[in-house]
Order: sequence, then structure tokens, then C-alpha cells
Amino acid sequence: MGCSFSGLNGLYDAVNGGGDVWINENRFKIIRQLGEGGFAYVFLVKEVLSDPSNPGISKKLKDPSHISDDGTYAMKKVLIQNSEQLEMVREEIRVSSLFSHPNLLPLLDHAIISVKVAQDQSLKHEAYLLFPVHLDGTLLDNAKTMNAKKEFFSTSDVLQIFRQLCAGLKHMHSLDPPYAHNDVKPGNVLLTHRKGQPPLAILMDFGSARPARRQIRSRSEALQLQEWAAEHVSAPFRAPELWDCPSQCDIDEKTDIWSLGCTLYAIMYGVSAFEHALGESDGSLQLAIVNAQIKWPTGPKPPYPEGLHQFVTWMLLPQATVRPRIDDILIHVDKLISKFSH
Repeated sequence: MGCSFSGLNGLYDAVNGGGDVWINENRFKIIRQLGEGGFAYVFLVKEVLSDPSNPGISKKLKDPSHISDDGTYAMKKVLIQNSEQLEMVREEIRVSSLFSHPNLLPLLDHAIISVKVAQDQSLKHEAYLLFPVHLDGTLLDNAKTMNAKKEFFSTSDVLQIFRQLCAGLKHMHSLDPPYAHNDVKPGNVLLTHRKGQPPLAILMDFGSARPARRQIRSRSEALQLQEWAAEHVSAPFRAPELWDCPSQCDIDEKTDIWSLGCTLYAIMYGVSAFEHALGESDGSLQLAIVNAQIKWPTGPKPPYPEGLHQFVTWMLLPQATVRPRIDDILIHVDKLISKFSH
């Protein structure tokens, strides 16, 4: 996966809207910026086909459902400042290629290019990652809009959205070796609204995904894991064992189960189960998480069934060894769906 100079034309125009970008042999026009974070920008792009006989990106895609009807895609541009960031992007590309599931966002194409920095003539890199586009935004975007209007998902939609996330995670947890996503949260769930059906939910961003199982056998290994988690796993969704890791323990994919429980709570109420601790003068997020201090807000009328609250509490058991596995959760969510879906 070497670097190429594909895509240099119009790179700097592209950041400001307009301009074309090449990803390998395929050309895309920047339509508009969809979002940004850290050193990454996400753009809505449209494929430019100068020759009608050229199938373009579609010839690369194994799954025809990934081909866009109108030629639009989402493109993530990452500005790479150093060799450590370059390695992280390469790892994200490698890990993304391991997964193939309708509820996991597929990486359609990618290119890493070298760019000369004018001031000092040094070489930097930029990465271009191409994905299907989902214009209804993330679960987090939807939650903000719904909170402002005091709206809630129906019990049925809550369960259907959640089940799709579980199905995507099961695919990751079933690999050999199992992979943990490590950053399951509403901001990493894309929603697409569908008429007469529950929203389509797709888990994205595999930048923190790693083999799930790690043996911790010393204090320094425990501190190393905590440091890594502080950088890669969003605090309100981070499992207790990643806040305060014992010197002798086995970490596994149960860290994702904790994040799933927080995310189910957020599908219902728009925030993580522990964000209340951030607003308390003497409250500590870490203490609230380690002690599983869940506060239940008032919800829709009629409220969500108590069975959903018990389901969240089951996933948010501070002791990882007694937390359920993804297969247990899927069995339970299917029972709840048959009970509460009309």
C-alpha cells in the first residue's frame, strides 16, 4: 500500500469547496463539506466520468449495493503530520478491509499521497478514504434535533436501531481473532430514515478497532492500556476496566458491550448514561462509570418499558466477567422486539 501522487490536482481548492480529487484512477468533484474533526475532513463528492464507456469506481466494488445511483459518495480527507499518524491511517485502512457486513460502513477505495510543503520542501502525506454517503447524519445529530423538539424514538425503533448495531458488532466479535470496535457511540452510528420502516443504522469509524483480547500481566501494561483508552475511547462510553485496569486481568470484547449499553441508553434519551456526572460539581464521570451510577431521565409518554431499562443495566455491569456477550444480547433483543414491536 505505497504512496502515490494521485489526487494532487486541486487538493487545496478542494478544502474550500470546489476542485477535483483523484483517488487512484477515479476522479471526484467536491460538492460540499459534511463535517470535520481533528486532522480529518469529510466531503460529499460526485464521481466525474469523462468517458461514458468508463465504469469508474463501480468496477472496483464487489458488492453492487455499494454503487451510488447518482454518483455521490462520502470522502474522508486526513492530513497526516508525522509517521505515527501515517501508521494509524494505514492500520484503519487494513482493519476496515477485514469487515463485510450491511451494518458496518464499507471502505470503497483509498489513496495515500505525498505532498510537498512549500515552506520547508518537506514531504507530508494526505489520505483519501471513500465511503457510501448517508446524508441523514449520525445518531448523535438526530438526537440533538430530537432533543430540541422533545421528540423520542418509539420503543420499536429503539430496538430495531439497536439490533442492527448488535449485528454489525457480532460480525467483528466473530472474527478470528475477535476485533473490538472500541468506540461505539452515537457519533459513530449513521442513520438513514426510510419510509414505513425503522431507520437503517450503520456503525462507522474503525480507527480505534483492534484485536479485542489482551492479557494484562503488569502495572505498566495496565497503565499503557489506560493511556491508549484515554486517547481512543470516548470517555462517557468507556468501560470501567479501561478507566482502572487491574495489573492482572484479561481484556476482551466485553468493553464493546459496555459501550453498547451506553449507546442503547442514548438511543432512548439522547445522551450517555453517565453524562449527568459531568454536570455535577462534585460528580466525577469516572466514579459514576466505575460504580455504574445510572440515572433514568423522564422519557416519552408513555415511557419506555421497564424491560428496556433492565436490558441497559444488564450490559452496564461494572464487572466485565459477568457482562453478557454479543450473542446473549442478540437473543434478548429479538425477544424484546417480538414483545414490543407492533
